[in-house]
Amino acid sequence: MKRSVRVRALLALAVIALSLYIAVTVPVRLGLDLRGGTQLVLQTRSTPTTDADSEATDRTLEVLRGRIDGLGVAEPTLVRSGENRIIVELPGVQDPKRAADVLGRTAQLTFHPVLGTADSSGDASRPLPKRPREHVVPDESGTPLRLGAAALTGEDVKEAAARFDQQGGAGWHVTVDFEGDGRAGWARLTGQAACHPAGDPARRVAIVLDDKVISSPQVDPSVACRTGIRDGATQITGSFGPEEARELSLLVNGGALPVPVETVEQRTVGPTLGAQAITASAWAAAIGTALTSLFIIGVYRLMGVLAAVGLVCYGLVSYAALAALGATLTLPGLAGFVLAIGMAVDANVLVFERAREEYTARRRPSTRSALTAGFRNAFSAIADSNITTLIAAALLFFLASGPVRGFGVTLGIGVLASMFSALVITRVLAEVAVSRPRVRRRPRLTGIATTGAVRDRLTRRNPRLMRRPRRWLAVSAAALVLAGSGIAVRGIDLGVEFTGGRLIEYATTSPVDPDRVRTALAEAGFPRAVVQSSGEAGLTVRTDPLTNAEETEVTGAVGELAGRADKVRDELIGPSLGEELRRGALIALAVALGAQFVYLAARFRWVFGTAAVVALAHDVVILVGVFAWLGRPVDGVFLAALLTVIGYSVNDSVVLFDRVRELARKSPGAPLPDITDQAIVQTLPRTVNTGIGAAFILTALAVLGGSSLTDFALALLIGLVVGTYSSVLTAAPVAIRLHHRTPPRQPSGHT
Repeated sequence: MKRSVRVRALLALAVIALSLYIAVTVPVRLGLDLRGGTQLVLQTRSTPTTDADSEATDRTLEVLRGRIDGLGVAEPTLVRSGENRIIVELPGVQDPKRAADVLGRTAQLTFHPVLGTADSSGDASRPLPKRPREHVVPDESGTPLRLGAAALTGEDVKEAAARFDQQGGAGWHVTVDFEGDGRAGWARLTGQAACHPAGDPARRVAIVLDDKVISSPQVDPSVACRTGIRDGATQITGSFGPEEARELSLLVNGGALPVPVETVEQRTVGPTLGAQAITASAWAAAIGTALTSLFIIGVYRLMGVLAAVGLVCYGLVSYAALAALGATLTLPGLAGFVLAIGMAVDANVLVFERAREEYTARRRPSTRSALTAGFRNAFSAIADSNITTLIAAALLFFLASGPVRGFGVTLGIGVLASMFSALVITRVLAEVAVSRPRVRRRPRLTGIATTGAVRDRLTRRNPRLMRRPRRWLAVSAAALVLAGSGIAVRGIDLGVEFTGGRLIEYATTSPVDPDRVRTALAEAGFPRAVVQSSGEAGLTVRTDPLTNAEETEVTGAVGELAGRADKVRDELIGPSLGEELRRGALIALAVALGAQFVYLAARFRWVFGTAAVVALAHDVVILVGVFAWLGRPVDGVFLAALLTVIGYSVNDSVVLFDRVRELARKSPGAPLPDITDQAIVQTLPRTVNTGIGAAFILTALAVLGGSSLTDFALALLIGLVVGTYSSVLTAAPVAIRLHHRTPPRQPSGHT
């Protein structure tokens, strides 16, 4: 025993020391929703001549990388997603219009000879017939020009630079230097134009970007016919401002995109919103952890104090793991980090409640031996319940996208860190504590030598809950009907992630009546806009997909009523992507239920696996129905909460069925309802205490987390209550009814 404690102590010290070092030296990378910036999801499109395959997408990514480097964005991120999507993260960029315009333009630069105007007689209504390989394009002033075939392209350009000519009067312009064959081609093009008299349109050279003439200067009279400009340089002049000149040079230098791209998703978050979310989550974590710690100390005394120390160590280890893995901490991920604190209590509660049983039943002579037996006998339930949560985290990572995927990462890391803190760190502290002479002489100080208020009350009343299982199934059926009626009557308010559209959140100087804003937007041509209050002084506007010009109109209408409206969040989801995300959400939900059933059927029996999945489906319908009645949006963050509820609800079912399996092995001939009643009495203290600990965290998150996390915490609180009920009073009755319909069979497995 001493050797095993020593080994675990050394392991715990090593992990804590390493975690402390990483936490101090390696910063955690924050997602754009926490540090502010713009995220764009671009999708390449095929053309008649080029397929938007993975190779074309890779070449497009490299061109975009060059453009972003020219924008001067610090620490940009570009990654390919799938075969034809590119995710671009631009920290600090608060103007998504400019970023999307620069990145999304094809930037096909060409240089053409001008053959004349569309109507040389001056009558624009009678244009001359076009010759082969000619096309008509308006110049900068709107005059239609007949252009010949392209003589040069952007590939012939060596370098372009934005310049300001104060003395020459050209103002901002772009200098272009040609290379290789481009120098000779430029001399040939300008030499042909120089053969026409001054003032003739044919003496001009048209510089075209994406089928639009951006400059068509006359060749200087000093240039000789057939000789042309041989220094391989020219200037693109126009009414450019500094930003326009730099943007044009950036596009020319970056080169043309191999295939066109379109923006299918756009998210912009202001830096203040991210800072507020971090502060709010930190306060929620601090207050929730303090309340949870006080609760478990009140219930488990000395063991509760050690569990609270284990919680602090859990926070350190999980934070260090995030930093070491280079994971990006998103807003839902931050919420998952806070949530895992409440879930980290679960393993400790399982052990302490099992140790109480061992000691109070007088099967163990001392608190030390009872604690050892508690860790040993609770390990099966701890492992099974945490694996089900890991399944949910894995599904979030592989099937979700964006910030929700970050939630899956932090949830998975949190589960593993909580198991380590409970089974290694807390165990070392507890075993050292109960071996002290003073503690041995005062066993009640440990919190193990008492049965606890919940267990005392259950023992006195001895409820036979499973005597009439149909009664509880009727209650569950009534709840399902009520929730289902909400879905049928009110409908599910799918967020823009699943429907496509635009969501803009404004911070206003004073509260504004949403009805007035809704009326103003309807008069401005946006009758389907959904306007809701957000926080103390804020608004969210949800509409169909908007162009940047339409978004400017919406912002202007809000600003007129609010006095001042600053955008703190701007999300644009294309309809095709919304449909894809909606389909992915349904797949994730179906896979989650199927994966839980397969695991539980393998670990227990198909009867128990089916019962647990029925309870999960019950929880899903009720949670969606409650949100339908409340009129709250169902979006990607809600999906994260829903899958977390699935994992959490399975935890309770696993603990109950694990005890049923153990009792059935001890009493093979006992009726299943009697065994289930006994298992409920023995495991309900753990369920209640764990639920209260998680409720402290979630309540703090709901109250302090701000508008961004309120719906997330609300969904988890509802799921916590419903999941606690269904794991006992839905899953158990279903298992009993299924057991009665199947041939008798002794539950298999091991504890």
